[in-house]
Amino acid sequence: MNASVGALGKRTARRRTWMPLWCGLLYLDYRRYRAAGRSVLATIFLTQGLWASVIYRACHAFVAWMPNGVPRSAAKTLAAILQKLMEIVTGICLPRDAQIGGGLYLPTFGAIIVGRGSIGENCTIEQNVTLGVAGRGAERGRPTIGNRVFIGAGALIVGKITIGNDAYIFPGSVVTRAVPPRAVVMGYPARVVSYDGSFDWIVYDGMEHDPARRASLENSGPGS
Repeated sequence: MNASVGALGKRTARRRTWMPLWCGLLYLDYRRYRAAGRSVLATIFLTQGLWASVIYRACHAFVAWMPNGVPRSAAKTLAAILQKLMEIVTGICLPRDAQIGGGLYLPTFGAIIVGRGSIGENCTIEQNVTLGVAGRGAERGRPTIGNRVFIGAGALIVGKITIGNDAYIFPGSVVTRAVPPRAVVMGYPARVVSYDGSFDWIVYDGMEHDPARRASLENSGPGS
Protein backbone atom coordinates (compact mmCIF):
# COMPACT_ATOMS: atom_id res chain seq x y z
CA MET A 1 0.00 0.00 0.00
CA ASN A 2 1.43 3.34 -0.98
CA ALA A 3 1.66 6.45 1.17
CA SER A 4 -1.38 8.08 -0.43
CA VAL A 5 -3.61 5.17 0.57
CA GLY A 6 -2.20 5.31 4.10
CA ALA A 7 -3.09 9.00 4.21
CA LEU A 8 -6.57 8.14 2.96
CA GLY A 9 -6.97 5.72 5.84
CA LYS A 10 -6.04 8.50 8.28
CA ARG A 11 -8.59 10.85 6.72
CA THR A 12 -11.21 8.11 7.04
CA ALA A 13 -10.38 7.74 10.74
CA ARG A 14 -10.71 11.50 11.26
CA ARG A 15 -14.12 11.56 9.62
CA ARG A 16 -15.32 8.78 11.92
CA THR A 17 -14.49 10.85 15.01
CA TRP A 18 -17.28 13.38 14.35
CA MET A 19 -19.80 11.20 12.51
CA PRO A 20 -22.61 9.39 14.36
CA LEU A 21 -21.64 5.74 14.68
CA TRP A 22 -24.05 4.51 12.03
CA CYS A 23 -22.86 7.14 9.55
CA GLY A 24 -19.25 6.14 10.21
CA LEU A 25 -20.10 2.49 9.50
CA LEU A 26 -21.97 3.47 6.35
CA TYR A 27 -18.99 5.52 5.20
CA LEU A 28 -16.80 2.44 5.58
CA ASP A 29 -19.32 0.52 3.43
CA TYR A 30 -19.11 3.26 0.80
CA ARG A 31 -15.31 3.21 0.83
CA ARG A 32 -15.28 -0.53 0.01
CA TYR A 33 -16.96 0.23 -3.33
CA ARG A 34 -14.57 3.08 -4.02
CA ALA A 35 -11.57 0.88 -3.12
CA ALA A 36 -12.86 -1.64 -5.66
CA GLY A 37 -12.55 1.01 -8.37
CA ARG A 38 -16.12 2.27 -8.69
CA SER A 39 -16.63 5.95 -9.34
CA VAL A 40 -18.50 8.19 -6.90
CA LEU A 41 -21.55 8.46 -9.16
CA ALA A 42 -21.67 4.74 -9.92
CA THR A 43 -21.33 3.89 -6.24
CA ILE A 44 -24.11 6.23 -5.12
CA PHE A 45 -26.61 5.89 -7.96
CA LEU A 46 -25.99 2.46 -9.50
CA THR A 47 -25.01 0.22 -6.61
CA GLN A 48 -27.92 -1.66 -5.03
CA GLY A 49 -25.69 -3.10 -2.32
CA LEU A 50 -24.95 0.36 -0.95
CA TRP A 51 -28.63 1.28 -1.06
CA ALA A 52 -29.42 -1.76 1.08
CA SER A 53 -26.67 -0.77 3.52
CA VAL A 54 -28.11 2.76 3.82
CA ILE A 55 -31.54 1.46 4.83
CA TYR A 56 -30.09 -1.16 7.16
CA ARG A 57 -27.75 1.28 8.95
CA ALA A 58 -30.39 4.01 9.26
CA CYS A 59 -33.13 1.66 10.49
CA HIS A 60 -30.81 -0.09 12.94
CA ALA A 61 -29.78 3.23 14.48
CA PHE A 62 -33.27 4.79 14.38
CA VAL A 63 -34.96 1.93 16.26
CA ALA A 64 -32.17 1.78 18.85
CA TRP A 65 -32.43 5.58 19.37
CA MET A 66 -36.20 5.63 19.99
CA PRO A 67 -37.44 5.24 23.59
CA ASN A 68 -39.25 2.05 24.59
CA GLY A 69 -42.99 1.78 24.20
CA VAL A 70 -45.11 3.23 21.42
CA PRO A 71 -42.31 5.29 19.81
CA ARG A 72 -40.05 2.25 19.40
CA SER A 73 -42.93 0.10 18.17
CA ALA A 74 -43.75 2.73 15.56
CA ALA A 75 -40.07 2.93 14.57
CA LYS A 76 -39.93 -0.86 14.15
CA THR A 77 -42.98 -0.75 11.89
CA LEU A 78 -41.51 2.02 9.74
CA ALA A 79 -38.19 0.17 9.57
CA ALA A 80 -39.93 -3.04 8.49
CA ILE A 81 -41.75 -1.21 5.68
CA LEU A 82 -38.60 0.51 4.43
CA GLN A 83 -36.61 -2.70 4.51
CA LYS A 84 -39.30 -4.63 2.67
CA LEU A 85 -39.33 -1.98 -0.06
CA MET A 86 -35.55 -2.19 -0.29
CA GLU A 87 -35.74 -5.99 -0.56
CA ILE A 88 -38.12 -5.59 -3.51
CA VAL A 89 -35.83 -3.07 -5.22
CA THR A 90 -32.48 -4.74 -4.55
CA GLY A 91 -33.22 -8.39 -3.75
CA ILE A 92 -31.07 -7.98 -0.62
CA CYS A 93 -32.38 -8.80 2.86
CA LEU A 94 -30.47 -7.12 5.71
CA PRO A 95 -32.66 -7.30 8.85
CA ARG A 96 -32.32 -4.12 10.88
CA ASP A 97 -31.58 -6.13 14.07
CA ALA A 98 -28.61 -7.97 12.55
CA GLN A 99 -25.16 -6.97 13.83
CA ILE A 100 -22.97 -5.97 10.88
CA GLY A 101 -19.54 -4.36 11.13
CA GLY A 102 -18.34 -1.53 8.92
CA GLY A 103 -17.07 -2.11 5.42
CA LEU A 104 -19.83 -4.43 4.19
CA TYR A 105 -19.43 -4.93 0.42
CA LEU A 106 -22.27 -6.35 -1.67
CA PRO A 107 -20.88 -6.04 -5.22
CA THR A 108 -23.71 -7.56 -7.24
CA PHE A 109 -27.49 -7.46 -7.47
CA GLY A 110 -29.90 -9.72 -5.74
CA ALA A 111 -30.80 -12.81 -3.76
CA ILE A 112 -28.68 -12.07 -0.69
CA ILE A 113 -30.41 -13.27 2.47
CA VAL A 114 -28.69 -12.27 5.71
CA GLY A 115 -30.35 -13.46 8.92
CA ARG A 116 -30.34 -11.82 12.32
CA GLY A 117 -26.85 -13.03 13.12
CA SER A 118 -23.48 -11.31 13.27
CA ILE A 119 -21.14 -10.25 10.46
CA GLY A 120 -17.71 -8.77 11.12
CA GLU A 121 -15.83 -5.90 9.49
CA ASN A 122 -14.85 -5.60 5.82
CA CYS A 123 -16.73 -8.65 4.60
CA THR A 124 -17.76 -9.31 1.01
CA ILE A 125 -20.96 -11.17 0.14
CA GLU A 126 -21.73 -11.96 -3.48
CA GLN A 127 -25.11 -12.74 -5.08
CA ASN A 128 -27.38 -15.69 -4.25
CA VAL A 129 -25.96 -16.14 -0.75
CA THR A 130 -28.02 -17.26 2.22
CA LEU A 131 -27.03 -17.12 5.88
CA GLY A 132 -29.72 -19.17 7.57
CA VAL A 133 -31.02 -20.94 10.65
CA ALA A 134 -30.44 -24.66 11.21
CA GLY A 135 -30.09 -27.19 14.04
CA ARG A 136 -32.22 -28.35 16.93
CA GLY A 137 -32.52 -27.38 20.57
CA ALA A 138 -29.47 -25.66 22.00
CA GLU A 139 -27.63 -26.22 18.69
CA ARG A 140 -30.17 -24.25 16.69
CA GLY A 141 -29.01 -20.85 15.50
CA ARG A 142 -27.46 -18.65 12.83
CA PRO A 143 -23.88 -18.30 11.58
CA THR A 144 -21.42 -15.84 13.07
CA ILE A 145 -19.19 -14.39 10.37
CA GLY A 146 -15.74 -13.09 11.32
CA ASN A 147 -13.79 -10.15 9.91
CA ARG A 148 -12.59 -9.89 6.31
CA VAL A 149 -14.53 -12.94 5.15
CA PHE A 150 -15.27 -13.44 1.45
CA ILE A 151 -18.48 -15.37 0.67
CA GLY A 152 -18.71 -16.39 -2.97
CA ALA A 153 -21.80 -16.45 -5.18
CA GLY A 154 -24.36 -19.14 -4.45
CA ALA A 155 -22.92 -20.12 -1.07
CA LEU A 156 -25.21 -21.42 1.69
CA ILE A 157 -24.07 -21.05 5.30
CA VAL A 158 -26.45 -22.39 7.93
CA GLY A 159 -26.53 -23.27 11.60
CA LYS A 160 -24.95 -22.10 14.81
CA ILE A 161 -21.42 -22.05 13.44
CA THR A 162 -18.53 -19.59 13.29
CA ILE A 163 -16.71 -18.56 10.14
CA GLY A 164 -13.21 -17.48 11.18
CA ASN A 165 -11.46 -14.26 10.26
CA ASP A 166 -10.06 -14.02 6.73
CA ALA A 167 -11.86 -17.15 5.54
CA TYR A 168 -12.81 -17.65 1.91
CA ILE A 169 -16.07 -19.46 1.12
CA PHE A 170 -15.85 -20.76 -2.43
CA PRO A 171 -18.83 -20.04 -4.71
CA GLY A 172 -21.58 -22.65 -4.49
CA SER A 173 -20.35 -24.14 -1.22
CA VAL A 174 -22.73 -25.46 1.44
CA VAL A 175 -21.26 -24.77 4.87
CA THR A 176 -22.75 -26.48 7.92
CA ARG A 177 -19.65 -26.72 10.14
CA ALA A 178 -17.35 -24.13 11.68
CA VAL A 179 -14.63 -22.76 9.39
CA PRO A 180 -11.18 -21.99 10.89
CA PRO A 181 -9.54 -18.58 10.38
CA ARG A 182 -7.92 -18.16 6.94
CA ALA A 183 -9.39 -21.39 5.64
CA VAL A 184 -10.56 -21.75 2.05
CA VAL A 185 -13.54 -24.08 1.89
CA MET A 186 -15.46 -25.50 -1.04
CA GLY A 187 -17.90 -28.24 -1.95
CA TYR A 188 -21.10 -29.82 -0.68
CA PRO A 189 -20.59 -30.31 2.18
CA ALA A 190 -17.80 -27.75 2.32
CA ARG A 191 -14.31 -28.92 3.26
CA VAL A 192 -11.05 -27.08 3.85
CA VAL A 193 -8.81 -27.11 0.77
CA SER A 194 -6.15 -24.61 1.86
CA TYR A 195 -5.29 -21.86 4.33
CA ASP A 196 -4.58 -19.17 1.76
CA GLY A 197 -7.45 -17.11 3.13
CA SER A 198 -9.32 -14.19 1.58
CA PHE A 199 -6.34 -11.80 1.50
CA ASP A 200 -6.32 -11.45 -2.31
CA TRP A 201 -10.07 -10.84 -2.43
CA ILE A 202 -10.78 -8.27 0.30
CA VAL A 203 -9.70 -4.68 -0.42
CA TYR A 204 -10.28 -1.74 1.91
CA ASP A 205 -8.62 1.51 2.92
CA GLY A 206 -5.43 1.06 4.93
CA MET A 207 -5.59 -2.72 4.82
CA GLU A 208 -1.83 -3.17 4.67
CA HIS A 209 -1.51 -1.23 7.90
CA ASP A 210 -4.33 -3.07 9.69
CA PRO A 211 -2.59 -4.90 12.57
CA ALA A 212 -5.24 -7.63 12.79
CA ARG A 213 -4.97 -8.41 9.08
CA ARG A 214 -1.18 -8.30 9.15
CA ALA A 215 -1.02 -10.68 12.11
CA SER A 216 -3.37 -13.10 10.35
CA LEU A 217 -1.43 -12.87 7.10
CA GLU A 218 1.88 -13.56 8.82
CA ASN A 219 0.52 -16.57 10.69
CA SER A 220 1.37 -19.76 8.78
CA GLY A 221 -0.45 -23.08 8.71
CA PRO A 222 -3.96 -23.83 10.00
CA GLY A 223 -4.86 -20.73 12.02
CA SER A 224 -6.51 -20.00 15.29
